[in-house]
Amino acid sequence: MSQLYHKSMLALDKVVPQKFQPLWQHPAGPKTIFFWAPVFKWGLVIAGIGDLARPAETLSVSQSAALAATGVIWSRYSLVIIPKNYSLFSVNVFVGLTQLIQLYRAIDYQRKHKNNN
Repeated sequence: MSQLYHKSMLALDKVVPQKFQPLWQHPAGPKTIFFWAPVFKWGLVIAGIGDLARPAETLSVSQSAALAATGVIWSRYSLVIIPKNYSLFSVNVFVGLTQLIQLYRAIDYQRKHKNNN
């Protein structure tokens, strides 16, 4: 698989326009996992935004807390690794924020309905 990947990248190197070469050749560019991991992680942000419409009683406190912690931790990490990965930073900030909102909603719901049970 590694040889196939390297041959593919060499072939693509020739067709990428000159003005996009700095991005293409960047240590966190499209030829690396540093680019694609954040791209796919935006799916978590989209799911979190979609979940804002869910009733608060269906939200999981532990899941929201875990995802919020992950967003905060990886936001910090993305700025201390080399190369700095601002794409990873931005997606993790949004993961953290959307999940902190969900966490607040879930805890607030449980607090308000605690006396009803």
